Amino acid sequence: MKQWQAVIEGLLFLSGDEGITLAQLSQCLEGVLPDELQEALQALAERYAQEDHGIELVHFGGHYKFVSKESVYPYAQRLFASVKPVSLSNAAMETLAIIAYKQPITRTEIEEIRGVGCDLMLKKLIARGLVAEAGRMDIPGRPILYQVTDTFMDSFQLESLEELPQLPKVQMNLDEDLFVEEREQPADEMAENEGM
Repeated sequence: MKQWQAVIEGLLFLSGDEGITLAQLSQCLEGVLPDELQEALQALAERYAQEDHGIELVHFGGHYKFVSKESVYPYAQRLFASVKPVSLSNAAMETLAIIAYKQPITRTEIEEIRGVGCDLMLKKLIARGLVAEAGRMDIPGRPILYQVTDTFMDSFQLESLEELPQLPKVQMNLDEDLFVEEREQPADEMAENEGM
């Protein structure tokens, strides 16, 4: 299996930030069984986990890739001090969260939840590769459905969407007496109240 480790290592290096899936590796290395690929990947991960390496092999969102170790971070900060990272606004994070939890979802559904238009925000998230179109809904008008991408999974270091934090359960306490009073109010009184 050692001869394949070198090839896999090279392919991982070439895949860069995107990484490579097990299916892609299987396609490149015809004849190598998935179990053998897993074994080679595990051996590489163990090798790069040692202290004398500045990078490590990680597995996020179904993709394997090399990343720098945490110990390199302070030095990387100095290297990239002049480059200001682009962060997401609160509105972008809110839109992204809605898509992640409710996908596939239409623009109208997102706007109903947020209470504001999100056309421009969707375009920005698509441009950053965090959101992608996921087909169209089978209803009149055939609205586009949106879902998060592998880039989103990688950015938030998620293996699956099941790893997202659980949303708090909100229980609405409705004042039933108020609704009873409104129902029992005569129609002409309701019309007068609405006219006020």
